[in-house]
Amino acid sequence: MTAPVTAATRVAPAVRALARATLAAHPISLEAVMERASLLDRYDRCYLVPAQTFQDIAAHLTDPHREDPFRALSIGGRRWFGYHSVYYDTPGLRAYHDHRQGRRQRCKIRERLYEDTGERQFEIKVKGNRGQTLKFRRRLGASAHALEDASLSFLRKTLDDAYGADFATPGDLRPSLTTDYTRATLVADGQRITCDAALVCSDAEGNEVHAARDMVLVETKSYGHLTEADLLLHEYGHRATDFTKYAALGALDPALASNRWTRSLKETFPRAAVAQAA
Repeated sequence: MTAPVTAATRVAPAVRALARATLAAHPISLEAVMERASLLDRYDRCYLVPAQTFQDIAAHLTDPHREDPFRALSIGGRRWFGYHSVYYDTPGLRAYHDHRQGRRQRCKIRERLYEDTGERQFEIKVKGNRGQTLKFRRRLGASAHALEDASLSFLRKTLDDAYGADFATPGDLRPSLTTDYTRATLVADGQRITCDAALVCSDAEGNEVHAARDMVLVETKSYGHLTEADLLLHEYGHRATDFTKYAALGALDPALASNRWTRSLKETFPRAAVAQAA
């Protein structure tokens, strides 16, 4: 089910940057993360950051001499983890196009496997009234199908509660995109930073695109205001970009409209951009 992680992927500069940054930080348990920054109702900002710049920024944020240094999520002694996600969509990719067109009422539906623990979650993301991201989760058993009846009932209720009964629940869902990557998480009170490296995306036909080996996808999550991490990223010349991993469908299929993400897709998947140009 999970794409193998090769030796080349293990030593990618972005993965090394995650390892160095998190091993230099004080650890924090998952339980403490949920207490300090669960952030299921949050604002997300995404940045595409070179590995060396990421290390410099992380070193500043995790400096133990700071008043409230960021800490690195640690589970069972590990500080970076494998994530495997399967996104579900309609045959016409309604969720993809709703997001591309910036519709306020939209959703993303996925199954996520935390590879190092074996935990599986059925997850739904929607937009709140203030434009914030709301995430809802349902734990899946080891042998459960992601779209079992209980998950579909959970989906309908979540969308009804978020948008009302007039919002049609997507039907005939099927796998549309698979993502695999390595993630580390930095945490302070009311703030969380997810740091992703070695992203590989594949579509239902088995086509693949690989993110640049020296790029870290940094996502700040907070209750709304610009965080210290955001301001520090700005100082280094990085601005939040309109990017989502689900946009990788546009890199996988050149015929698929992806105008909203053209620049960030070229930066994230440079080899795919070169191949399309050729």
